[in-house]
Amino acid sequence: MLAAYLMGSLSFAVIVSRLMGLSDPRSYGSGNPGATNVLRSGSRAASVLTLALDALKGFVPVLLCLIYGQPYGLGETTAALVGLAAFLGHLWPVFFRFQGGKGVATAAGVLMAINPLLGLAVLASWALVAVFTRYASLASIVAAVFAPFYQALIWGMEPQWLAITAMSLLLIWRHEGNIRKLLAGTENKLGQKATVPAALPKAKRHQPTHKGHP
Repeated sequence: MLAAYLMGSLSFAVIVSRLMGLSDPRSYGSGNPGATNVLRSGSRAASVLTLALDALKGFVPVLLCLIYGQPYGLGETTAALVGLAAFLGHLWPVFFRFQGGKGVATAAGVLMAINPLLGLAVLASWALVAVFTRYASLASIVAAVFAPFYQALIWGMEPQWLAITAMSLLLIWRHEGNIRKLLAGTENKLGQKATVPAALPKAKRHQPTHKGHP
Protein backbone atom coordinates (compact mmCIF):
# COMPACT_ATOMS: atom_id res chain seq x y z
CA MET A 1 0.00 0.00 0.00
CA LEU A 2 2.87 2.36 0.77
CA ALA A 3 4.49 1.61 -2.60
CA ALA A 4 1.15 2.18 -4.34
CA TYR A 5 0.72 5.50 -2.54
CA LEU A 6 4.18 6.63 -3.64
CA MET A 7 3.43 5.61 -7.22
CA GLY A 8 0.15 7.48 -7.06
CA SER A 9 2.01 10.55 -5.81
CA LEU A 10 3.69 10.95 -9.21
CA SER A 11 1.70 13.88 -10.63
CA PHE A 12 2.13 13.11 -14.32
CA ALA A 13 0.21 16.22 -15.41
CA VAL A 14 3.01 18.31 -13.94
CA ILE A 15 5.81 15.95 -14.98
CA VAL A 16 4.65 15.59 -18.60
CA SER A 17 4.04 19.34 -18.92
CA ARG A 18 7.55 20.08 -17.72
CA LEU A 19 9.13 17.55 -20.06
CA MET A 20 7.17 18.92 -23.03
CA GLY A 21 7.93 22.54 -22.22
CA LEU A 22 4.35 23.45 -21.32
CA SER A 23 3.06 25.66 -18.52
CA ASP A 24 2.38 24.10 -15.14
CA PRO A 25 -1.26 22.88 -15.30
CA ARG A 26 -1.77 24.24 -11.79
CA SER A 27 -1.32 27.77 -13.16
CA TYR A 28 -4.19 27.93 -15.67
CA GLY A 29 -7.72 26.71 -16.32
CA SER A 30 -9.16 24.90 -13.31
CA GLY A 31 -5.71 24.63 -11.73
CA ASN A 32 -6.21 20.87 -11.49
CA PRO A 33 -3.16 18.71 -12.35
CA GLY A 34 -5.06 16.29 -14.54
CA ALA A 35 -5.44 15.28 -18.18
CA THR A 36 -8.54 17.42 -18.80
CA ASN A 37 -6.82 20.59 -17.66
CA VAL A 38 -3.66 19.73 -19.59
CA LEU A 39 -5.86 19.53 -22.70
CA ARG A 40 -6.75 23.20 -22.15
CA SER A 41 -3.10 24.02 -22.86
CA GLY A 42 -3.78 23.07 -26.48
CA SER A 43 -1.54 19.98 -26.47
CA ARG A 44 -3.55 16.82 -27.09
CA ALA A 45 -0.41 14.69 -26.98
CA ALA A 46 0.40 15.89 -23.47
CA SER A 47 -3.18 15.31 -22.36
CA VAL A 48 -3.34 11.76 -23.75
CA LEU A 49 0.05 10.90 -22.23
CA THR A 50 -1.04 12.29 -18.86
CA LEU A 51 -4.28 10.33 -19.02
CA ALA A 52 -2.49 7.08 -19.82
CA LEU A 53 0.16 7.45 -17.12
CA ASP A 54 -2.35 8.51 -14.46
CA ALA A 55 -4.46 5.45 -15.28
CA LEU A 56 -1.43 3.14 -15.25
CA LYS A 57 -0.33 4.26 -11.79
CA GLY A 58 -3.67 2.99 -10.51
CA PHE A 59 -3.74 -0.12 -12.69
CA VAL A 60 -0.18 -1.44 -12.25
CA PRO A 61 0.00 -1.68 -8.41
CA VAL A 62 -3.33 -3.52 -8.24
CA LEU A 63 -2.35 -5.89 -11.05
CA LEU A 64 1.02 -6.66 -9.42
CA CYS A 65 -0.72 -7.40 -6.14
CA LEU A 66 -3.20 -9.75 -7.83
CA ILE A 67 -0.47 -11.58 -9.76
CA TYR A 68 2.27 -11.85 -7.14
CA GLY A 69 0.39 -11.46 -3.87
CA GLN A 70 -1.39 -14.82 -3.72
CA PRO A 71 1.58 -16.80 -2.29
CA TYR A 72 1.78 -14.24 0.54
CA GLY A 73 -1.91 -14.29 1.37
CA LEU A 74 -2.65 -11.03 -0.43
CA GLY A 75 -6.01 -11.45 -2.14
CA GLU A 76 -8.63 -9.25 -3.79
CA THR A 77 -9.32 -7.27 -0.62
CA THR A 78 -5.66 -6.29 -0.32
CA ALA A 79 -5.56 -5.45 -4.02
CA ALA A 80 -8.54 -3.11 -3.58
CA LEU A 81 -6.79 -1.38 -0.67
CA VAL A 82 -3.65 -1.06 -2.80
CA GLY A 83 -5.76 0.63 -5.48
CA LEU A 84 -7.25 2.97 -2.90
CA ALA A 85 -3.74 3.86 -1.71
CA ALA A 86 -2.67 4.76 -5.27
CA PHE A 87 -5.81 6.87 -5.63
CA LEU A 88 -5.06 8.70 -2.36
CA GLY A 89 -1.53 9.31 -3.60
CA HIS A 90 -2.93 11.10 -6.65
CA LEU A 91 -5.22 13.24 -4.50
CA TRP A 92 -2.54 14.10 -1.93
CA PRO A 93 0.88 13.49 -3.55
CA VAL A 94 3.77 13.58 -1.12
CA PHE A 95 6.13 14.71 -3.90
CA PHE A 96 4.02 17.76 -4.81
CA ARG A 97 3.19 19.26 -1.40
CA PHE A 98 0.02 17.17 -1.16
CA GLN A 99 -1.63 19.23 -3.92
CA GLY A 100 -3.00 16.67 -6.35
CA GLY A 101 -5.73 16.14 -8.89
CA LYS A 102 -9.24 14.75 -8.70
CA GLY A 103 -8.31 11.14 -9.44
CA VAL A 104 -10.61 10.28 -12.36
CA ALA A 105 -8.00 8.53 -14.53
CA THR A 106 -6.32 6.84 -11.57
CA ALA A 107 -9.67 5.54 -10.29
CA ALA A 108 -10.45 4.21 -13.77
CA GLY A 109 -7.13 2.36 -13.79
CA VAL A 110 -7.86 0.85 -10.38
CA LEU A 111 -11.31 -0.33 -11.49
CA MET A 112 -9.92 -1.88 -14.69
CA ALA A 113 -7.47 -3.92 -12.60
CA ILE A 114 -9.99 -4.94 -9.91
CA ASN A 115 -12.75 -5.83 -12.35
CA PRO A 116 -12.25 -5.11 -16.09
CA LEU A 117 -15.98 -5.44 -16.83
CA LEU A 118 -16.79 -2.94 -14.09
CA GLY A 119 -14.12 -0.61 -15.43
CA LEU A 120 -15.55 -0.79 -18.94
CA ALA A 121 -19.10 -0.17 -17.67
CA VAL A 122 -17.97 2.92 -15.75
CA LEU A 123 -15.94 4.21 -18.71
CA ALA A 124 -18.95 3.73 -20.99
CA SER A 125 -21.07 5.76 -18.58
CA TRP A 126 -18.44 8.50 -18.52
CA ALA A 127 -18.16 8.58 -22.32
CA LEU A 128 -21.93 8.71 -22.80
CA VAL A 129 -22.36 11.72 -20.53
CA ALA A 130 -19.25 13.45 -21.91
CA VAL A 131 -20.36 13.10 -25.54
CA PHE A 132 -23.84 14.49 -24.94
CA THR A 133 -22.98 17.27 -22.47
CA ARG A 134 -19.30 18.08 -23.25
CA TYR A 135 -18.72 18.42 -19.51
CA ALA A 136 -15.89 16.16 -18.32
CA SER A 137 -16.64 17.01 -14.70
CA LEU A 138 -20.30 16.00 -14.98
CA ALA A 139 -19.30 12.76 -16.72
CA SER A 140 -16.84 12.01 -13.92
CA ILE A 141 -19.42 12.67 -11.20
CA VAL A 142 -22.02 10.45 -12.90
CA ALA A 143 -19.46 7.67 -13.38
CA ALA A 144 -18.43 7.93 -9.72
CA VAL A 145 -22.06 7.62 -8.63
CA PHE A 146 -22.68 4.55 -10.79
CA ALA A 147 -19.45 2.66 -9.98
CA PRO A 148 -20.45 1.28 -6.55
CA PHE A 149 -24.00 0.60 -7.77
CA TYR A 150 -22.73 -1.41 -10.75
CA GLN A 151 -20.49 -3.41 -8.43
CA ALA A 152 -23.28 -4.09 -5.92
CA LEU A 153 -26.04 -4.88 -8.42
CA ILE A 154 -24.04 -7.03 -10.85
CA TRP A 155 -21.19 -8.54 -8.84
CA GLY A 156 -22.49 -8.22 -5.29
CA MET A 157 -21.26 -6.60 -2.10
CA GLU A 158 -17.79 -8.06 -2.29
CA PRO A 159 -14.98 -6.73 -0.04
CA GLN A 160 -13.65 -4.44 -2.77
CA TRP A 161 -17.00 -2.63 -2.82
CA LEU A 162 -15.94 -0.58 0.21
CA ALA A 163 -12.77 0.63 -1.54
CA ILE A 164 -14.75 1.45 -4.69
CA THR A 165 -17.31 3.39 -2.66
CA ALA A 166 -14.57 5.30 -0.83
CA MET A 167 -12.98 6.33 -4.13
CA SER A 168 -16.35 7.39 -5.53
CA LEU A 169 -17.18 9.55 -2.51
CA LEU A 170 -13.76 11.18 -2.52
CA LEU A 171 -13.96 11.81 -6.26
CA ILE A 172 -17.35 13.50 -5.93
CA TRP A 173 -16.05 15.58 -3.01
CA ARG A 174 -13.05 16.71 -5.08
CA HIS A 175 -15.50 17.95 -7.72
CA GLU A 176 -17.29 20.27 -5.30
CA GLY A 177 -16.06 23.36 -7.16
CA ASN A 178 -17.14 21.88 -10.50
CA ILE A 179 -20.59 21.13 -9.11
CA ARG A 180 -20.95 24.79 -8.11
CA LYS A 181 -19.88 25.90 -11.59
CA LEU A 182 -22.25 23.45 -13.26
CA LEU A 183 -25.15 24.82 -11.23
CA ALA A 184 -24.10 28.38 -12.08
CA GLY A 185 -23.59 27.58 -15.77
CA THR A 186 -19.94 28.66 -15.74
CA GLU A 187 -18.22 25.27 -16.04
CA ASN A 188 -15.71 24.87 -18.88
CA LYS A 189 -16.59 22.34 -21.54
CA LEU A 190 -14.37 19.47 -22.64
CA GLY A 191 -11.48 20.66 -24.81
CA GLN A 192 -12.07 24.34 -24.12
CA LYS A 193 -8.75 26.17 -24.03
CA ALA A 194 -7.79 28.06 -20.95
CA THR A 195 -7.87 31.83 -21.08
CA VAL A 196 -4.36 33.17 -21.22
CA PRO A 197 -3.95 36.31 -19.14
CA ALA A 198 -2.94 39.37 -21.10
CA ALA A 199 0.66 40.42 -20.84
CA LEU A 200 1.31 43.37 -18.62
CA PRO A 201 2.24 46.56 -20.50
CA LYS A 202 5.83 47.58 -20.26
CA ALA A 203 6.56 50.41 -17.91
CA LYS A 204 6.95 53.69 -19.70
CA ARG A 205 10.25 55.37 -19.41
CA HIS A 206 9.99 58.69 -17.63
CA GLN A 207 12.06 61.37 -19.23
CA PRO A 208 13.86 63.59 -16.74
CA THR A 209 12.24 66.96 -16.42
CA HIS A 210 14.10 70.20 -15.78
CA LYS A 211 12.93 72.88 -13.51
CA GLY A 212 11.49 75.81 -15.32
CA HIS A 213 10.05 73.73 -18.18
CA PRO A 214 6.24 73.73 -18.53
